[in-house]
Amino acid sequence: MTDYKYLVLGGGMVADAAARGIRELDEHGTIGILSEDLDAPYARPALSKKLWTDPDFSWDEKVDLHTADATGATVHLTTVVTGIDRDAKSVSTRPAGDDGEPEQFGYERLLIATGGHPKGLGLPESERVIDYRSAEDYRRTRALADRHAHIAVVGGGYIGTEIASGLVQNGAAVTLVDPDEVVGAGMFPSDLAAAFQQRFVDAGVTLRTGRRVTGGSETEDGVHLTLDDGSSLDVDAVVSGLGIEPNTDLAEAAGLSVDDGVIVSATLVTDDNAILAAGDVASYPDRILGRRRVEHVDNAKEQGRQAGRNLAGAGEVYEHTPMFYSDVFDMGYEAVGQVTSSLRTVEDWMEPQTTGVVYYLDDDDTVRGVLLWNVWDKTDEARKVLAEATALSPDMLIGRITP
Repeated sequence: MTDYKYLVLGGGMVADAAARGIRELDEHGTIGILSEDLDAPYARPALSKKLWTDPDFSWDEKVDLHTADATGATVHLTTVVTGIDRDAKSVSTRPAGDDGEPEQFGYERLLIATGGHPKGLGLPESERVIDYRSAEDYRRTRALADRHAHIAVVGGGYIGTEIASGLVQNGAAVTLVDPDEVVGAGMFPSDLAAAFQQRFVDAGVTLRTGRRVTGGSETEDGVHLTLDDGSSLDVDAVVSGLGIEPNTDLAEAAGLSVDDGVIVSATLVTDDNAILAAGDVASYPDRILGRRRVEHVDNAKEQGRQAGRNLAGAGEVYEHTPMFYSDVFDMGYEAVGQVTSSLRTVEDWMEPQTTGVVYYLDDDDTVRGVLLWNVWDKTDEARKVLAEATALSPDMLIGRITP
């Protein structure tokens, strides 16, 4: 059995940030990272953003996080964790492929950073059916775009819209299948959603809105999809961007509390004082918004760093309320909190549907989320609005945040 002082389950951005956080307090303690991925930790947002839009955005300089070089951590790739033995303070693993032998790794402190797995279409994943999540998925999708393939992107949310935008800008023919009647309607006010959708139309994306995929099969030269209205769609390949489900099975099997994520305290500790959790998989108490689970990069980096420091004994409360952002065509936004059309909105536009701020209010007229549309570097002001929300009436929001 290989022993590490600090052992991280998962090889994403949380693992990288945690290793760096550990090194802020402990220069020499051994760090092991167990990852199912083919690639060492990398900047995941690039997979649906910059790698599609910036030809000078290189993998080695901009995407690879160089975790091992920066921290001295040992990264074990293509390694599947099969169980956690809390009494023995060890984890069991098997190789992701057919080669190799099962192994065990001991730990003094353990971090669960297992992230999530894509919500797929229920079709066998292949070169033509891609549940988009990893760098390998990006490489397969990029190869399809380079061949100018006709690709169906399923899902009109955060990931689906970015992928559709990237594909059509790189020579692919794109059909976007979205259960919403208007692309973006699940997040944005109606006028903004209409303007958002029009940008896809202008770029040449074919839209199948108000539709869901109910089945499909691979054919000799492509994929045949069946939609919920009985219609069908024949394409060269399909990419699913339907979001993720947290990978909580290991934690639950180990007897840790789970409820839409691994339950952690304000210091990111689970029921077991030797085990922490962070990132997409962690349900934590946000100091402003209450208990939540966040699937965005800002949280992965900041929470991962705090988890690393706490693994090394800091015992500090995670106080950061994370933001998220998206870039689609020539549009972009940053946001904090709940951004959903199920809440009512107060809109403050400098230029309608081009530059402005949208506030999302609950039934008590309390601000629960702030959307900054082409308004940059104002997330701290958005967090302040959320922190002071109970003292702010709707009429006090207009003009509160400006570019």
